[in-house]
Amino acid sequence: MLNRNDAVLVVIDVQERLLPMIHDAEALVRQVVRLVRGFHILKAPILVTEQYRKGIGPTDERIAGAIARPESVEEPLPPIYASGAERPDQTEPPPAFHPIEKMTFSCAAHAPFLDALRSTGRRQVLLCGIESHVCVLQTALDLAQAGFEVHLCADAVSSRNPRTIEIALRRMEHAGVTITSVEMALFEMLRIAGTPEFKLWSRQIR
Repeated sequence: MLNRNDAVLVVIDVQERLLPMIHDAEALVRQVVRLVRGFHILKAPILVTEQYRKGIGPTDERIAGAIARPESVEEPLPPIYASGAERPDQTEPPPAFHPIEKMTFSCAAHAPFLDALRSTGRRQVLLCGIESHVCVLQTALDLAQAGFEVHLCADAVSSRNPRTIEIALRRMEHAGVTITSVEMALFEMLRIAGTPEFKLWSRQIR
């Protein structure tokens, strides 16, 4: 089970120019924001990556804002944009937002990411993001091979083609990755009801 003192969240490549092509993208963004807020509540570390930012753009501003602003746990969840609706222009990322830019598909094949992960001193890695069958899959397999305990939030990953999500989940599970969900992961880390942290988290799932 996930332990709040040993877990780190990795948000993989949820970037503005890729999101419009992703299956059920708005649900994905909302789930990632919930995860980020849950980790803030538990004061657990968060790493975020961006794949070739010049081409794919920055991390979605709703996720970047949640990562940079721990106080956002007190706010309503950010808006969901209707399919085909015009979206506001992406703003500059908050000053406290420091993604790790990479060119490798696997985060674990990028030395600065591995350095940042190891600097947390944690061995449980909870993954979310896109795309399930490329960057998320390769990261999960490499981290498992490197001896990390890898968990994957199945309701906080996606791809352009939903069929490839299913295939990637099966492959990761076969490789020993623990498949979980946003609520399952956070309730494991919380362990007990009635605490101030539990009350804050409860607001995120209403």
